[in-house]
Amino acid sequence: MNSLEQAEAPRVVSLMPTVVSGNCQDLKAFERRLTEYIHCLQPATGRWRMLLIVVSVCTATGAWNWLIDPETQKVSFFTSLWNHPFFTISCITLIGLFFAGIHKRVVAPSIIAARCRTVLAEYNMSCDDTGKLILKPRPHVQ
Repeated sequence: MNSLEQAEAPRVVSLMPTVVSGNCQDLKAFERRLTEYIHCLQPATGRWRMLLIVVSVCTATGAWNWLIDPETQKVSFFTSLWNHPFFTISCITLIGLFFAGIHKRVVAPSIIAARCRTVLAEYNMSCDDTGKLILKPRPHVQ
């Protein structure tokens, strides 16, 4: 990495390894808890993502088979769905997953980090996607 890339990179400062006064103990505890919480969400988020991918691929495969079937055009819609149970079941499962909130569960760590960034912005701080605090320079008042 050259000096230009180093200058443009955002400054991520972890408060964990530094020895600071008692005033920063709350910040260190907050950062530790935030990183722990986001880290604990990762395995569940990965499982939800895999489930969503599998059900989506099954639905797409079933839809393809349903669409290329010549009988689909000749029979009624419900008869067509009855003749293709793989597509019907996978489509109902996908709809059920969205009603259950899978679209929120696959991005839960990002939602938590974004909400923390919103709150931390008032204190000239931010955080990355793993929960590490980013200290921003104080604005200069003239």
